[in-house]
Amino acid sequence: MGAPRKGVARGAGSPRVDAATASLLRGALLPWFQESARDLPWRRSRDPYAIWISEAMLQQTRVGAVLGYWQRFLDRFPDARRLAEAGDDELMAAWSGLGYYRRARALRDAARVLVEHHGGLLPADPAALAALPGVGPYTAGAISSIAFGLSEPVVDGNVARVFARWFELEAPVGSAELARRAWALAAELVPPAAVGAEGPGAWNQALMELGATLCGPRAPECGPCPVAALCAANRTGRQTELPRPKARAAPVEVELELAVARRRGDLLFVRRPEGRSMGGLFELPTRELAPGAGPTRLFEAQWPLPGLAVDDWPSVGELRHAITHHRIRARLLAAEFSGEVAVQGARELLWCTPSRARELPLSGLAKKALTRLARG
Repeated sequence: MGAPRKGVARGAGSPRVDAATASLLRGALLPWFQESARDLPWRRSRDPYAIWISEAMLQQTRVGAVLGYWQRFLDRFPDARRLAEAGDDELMAAWSGLGYYRRARALRDAARVLVEHHGGLLPADPAALAALPGVGPYTAGAISSIAFGLSEPVVDGNVARVFARWFELEAPVGSAELARRAWALAAELVPPAAVGAEGPGAWNQALMELGATLCGPRAPECGPCPVAALCAANRTGRQTELPRPKARAAPVEVELELAVARRRGDLLFVRRPEGRSMGGLFELPTRELAPGAGPTRLFEAQWPLPGLAVDDWPSVGELRHAITHHRIRARLLAAEFSGEVAVQGARELLWCTPSRARELPLSGLAKKALTRLARG
C-alpha cells in the first residue's frame, strides 16, 4: 500500500488520523458543504422521525427516486404511532416502487417498538437506536449525528469511496476489509458532539455529499473538490483506480409475459405470495419464459390461472426493467375476458380499474405496465 504518509498512522491495526490532519480535512470540507450542499427536503427537518424515514428510503435507492416518496409517506404516516398502526396494503402502497420492500415492514416493526417502549419517539441513544428492527450501524449513526448532534460515525458507499481515495485504501469495494478501515477512519474524523455547521451531523452529511457529487464512482471531479490537496489518490494520480472494483456477476437476462386481461374496463391483478420477493404486492398475471423460447403470444397449459386460456393474445407493448442484477424484458399480451377466474391455492386475484390499481401496493414492473398501457 505504499510508504506511510503524514497524517495517517500505518500498522497492523486500524488507520489513525492525527489531530492536525483531521482539522485540515474538516476545515476544507465543512465550508464547501455549507455553500454547495444540495437542497434536499429532509435536510431542512430537525424531526428525528422524518430523518429516520429519509435514511431508510435512501438505502440502496437514488436520491431522485426518494424525492417523490418522502413527503407523501410522511403525510400518510406523520409519526411512529400512525406508522405502527398501518396495515400491509396501506404500507406497501405508500412504498410501492421504491423497491427492497422489507425496509417498509422493518420501519413499521420499529415503529411498534417505539410506541411500546419509547413513547412513540426515537431515542437519543445510539445503542437503543441500533436495537430497533432494520436499524444497522449506518442508520443509527446517521440519526444520532444528524437528529441529535451526537459524535457518531457513518459509513455508506459514498463515504467508503471518499476514504479509499483520501487515504489510498487498497481493499476492493464491498469488502469487509474496506468497511473495517472506513469505519475506523470515520470514528477518528467525526467531530465532537454539537449541533450546527461544525457538528458531527454536518460532517457526516458533508462526507456523503462529496461522495455523491464530486467524488463519484466513475469520473471524480478533482478540480473543484475542496479536499483535493489533501487527497492521497489525487496526489498520486490514482483517483480513477481507487477504490478497487469488486468482481461483478454477469447480468441475468429474464423474459416475461404479462397478461393484460380486461373485463368491462377492469384489469386483472394477482397478489404475489408472502415469503417471496416482493411478497404481498400486486402485479399483472406474469409468467417467465424458458431461456431462448422467444415470443409465443400464447398462455399455455402451465399458465397458473385457470380460466384465462385463449387462443391468441396480441402484443400491446414491451417493457424493460431491472432488479438488482436481473435484466427483464416483458411483453404485454392482452385479451378481453368475460368469465370468472378460478383462484389457485392462496393466490389473491383482483379486478379493478387502472386508476384504482394505482392505489394498490404494486410492483415496480406493474407500475411501468400501467404507464405503458395509459400511453396506448
